[in-house]
Amino acid sequence: MTTPFPFTAVVGQDDLRLALLLNAVSPAVGGVLVRGEKGTAKSTAVRALSALMPELDVVAGCRFSCDPGSPDPACPDGPHEAGAYETRPARMVELPVGASEDRLVGALDIERALAEGVKAFEPGLLADAHRGILYVDEVNLLHDHLVDLLLDAAAMGASYVEREGVSVRHAARFLLVGTMNPEEGELRPQLLDRFGLTVEVAASREPDQRVEVVRRRLAYDDDPAGFAERWAGEEAGVRQRIVAARELLPQVRLGDGALRQIAATCAAFEVDGMRADIVMARTATALAAWAGRTDVLAEDVRQAALLALPHRRRRNPFDAPGLDEDKLDETLEQYSGESGEDGDDDPDPDGPGGGGGQPAPDSGPQDDGGSAAQPEAGEGGQPQASGAQEQSAVRAAEPFRTKVLSVPGLGEGAAGRRSRARTEHGRTTGARRPRGTLTKLHLAATVLAAAPHQRARGRSGPGLVLRRDDLRQATREGREGNLVLFVVDASGSMAARQRMSAVKGAVLSLLLDAYQRRDKVGLVTFRGAAADVALPPTSSVDAAAARLESLPTGGRTPLAAGLLKAHEVLRVERLRDPARRALVVVVTDGRATGGPEPVALAGRAARLFAAEGVASVVVDCESGPVRLGLAGQLAGELGGTAVTLDELRADSIAGLVRDVQGTSRRAA
Repeated sequence: MTTPFPFTAVVGQDDLRLALLLNAVSPAVGGVLVRGEKGTAKSTAVRALSALMPELDVVAGCRFSCDPGSPDPACPDGPHEAGAYETRPARMVELPVGASEDRLVGALDIERALAEGVKAFEPGLLADAHRGILYVDEVNLLHDHLVDLLLDAAAMGASYVEREGVSVRHAARFLLVGTMNPEEGELRPQLLDRFGLTVEVAASREPDQRVEVVRRRLAYDDDPAGFAERWAGEEAGVRQRIVAARELLPQVRLGDGALRQIAATCAAFEVDGMRADIVMARTATALAAWAGRTDVLAEDVRQAALLALPHRRRRNPFDAPGLDEDKLDETLEQYSGESGEDGDDDPDPDGPGGGGGQPAPDSGPQDDGGSAAQPEAGEGGQPQASGAQEQSAVRAAEPFRTKVLSVPGLGEGAAGRRSRARTEHGRTTGARRPRGTLTKLHLAATVLAAAPHQRARGRSGPGLVLRRDDLRQATREGREGNLVLFVVDASGSMAARQRMSAVKGAVLSLLLDAYQRRDKVGLVTFRGAAADVALPPTSSVDAAAARLESLPTGGRTPLAAGLLKAHEVLRVERLRDPARRALVVVVTDGRATGGPEPVALAGRAARLFAAEGVASVVVDCESGPVRLGLAGQLAGELGGTAVTLDELRADSIAGLVRDVQGTSRRAA
């Protein structure tokens, strides 16, 4: 077994360590979401937490970790006899992003259930995580059907498995911890709200802290067991402090003054629902217990707000999480009462701000230390043609709701909400023989397949005599997410400020739609003498919106270069994700300038997309009293259609897009 990196040896990251420790003290806080760039100790700290969790008493032989003091009356391994128990460490169970539904919730032996009436149930990860930690790395990439199951378990404290009349239920209460890199996409709001606390982590820019990160990491890699032994004393001290805080927690008093501050803070920041108030109250109570106090102070309420509210105040996907600390202080001051009477007392130096007795407060983040520099804010720095003048970026117009743009045919890509696809979830459309493990039984088709053979198989009892060949897998149709690749003209012909603002507003609106439909997005821009991949295909529409906002304009219009660059992006993406179908959205006025025969070159590049059956839409940005109709010609070459900026928000867009997709049936 690999020796984990010691929790107390993690350099810096006080907020991250404190949030994890508060959940160890009071699991009712509701878990932690850790957001940040790669190489910032996110996974290291989470995996190290399990070694600090107090040991559990569990019913001996129970696969579902029932508490011997109050066993689950509906436990599939029950009923349990009193007195038989064992003590073991709390588990930390990792949920892989690509896990199956059966791996998460457990699986029933359908064949035995139908033939013998036996509930032969194999527990899943939710059962393993009961009374422990469920950790999801890259939680923002988790498939929607797994997110739905997590939401159900988190809401009810139990997991249900229903298969054709056979039902199993078991308790599933766990500490949910997720880590994510925001550049790879955001979480669904429902799952985001289920995390009690959130912290933002970043690599230190202080050389001394970075040196300490590297020093400790190298020492651990050279001798993991020896390194862990050197930190065993600090680990034992934090573990004892967690136990003491848990024992003190029931005695902590949350006064009316502190409750008023909590309610006023949640109201001031306009968070949805009441979960934020409850989480803040539990967090403030845990902070007091962690500091060894029995009264909640104003400083506890403030720290609880900084941990519990940032991810709940986002009003749309492109709002960065965070909290206005000046506004927070004003609100707390306005509603200061009995909770603030002792606010100036000397607080526990190892309390809320101290990160829980960590050994090196002046140290930096821990992991591999290889965090990259921040990307450049501006895009499209291609060389400009002679005499071309670059104009500064303009702000996008207010986004609006768009109609659905979809890819024709029936795909088999990742689950989403855009185009029709064969999926594991959705309406049942038929049955087939299973390929590999049976996941969704089609009961009627299975019975029909087995019925003609019952006499030959010697059936004598009430149950069917089943063979493996009788089983039928249900085929289902749902929706998939696509790759929406934006090809945006940033040349001088688009540079009028009002026009470019409207163009950016339209693209931003389509990005919002892509976020809601769980698509991957990419951004190619062209101007001057070349095209640029401003954003490779990613699940982060936030990143696409940021690149779009900083996009400057000016220069000639290398339309052919933009289309060829987009074609290359699609070619590479097909190798990485062959099942995900693409929708190309070209945003241009259709002009092509620069180089020999620019219009002919653009036409030949466009016909590459048509030959491969790539679904495409051209957003016509031409304006003025005289219209050349070049965008419409380009759409014809692509095998798609052109829509104006006004039509993009009109009801007629749905029919227009269906027409263009109908000309691209080769993509089906």
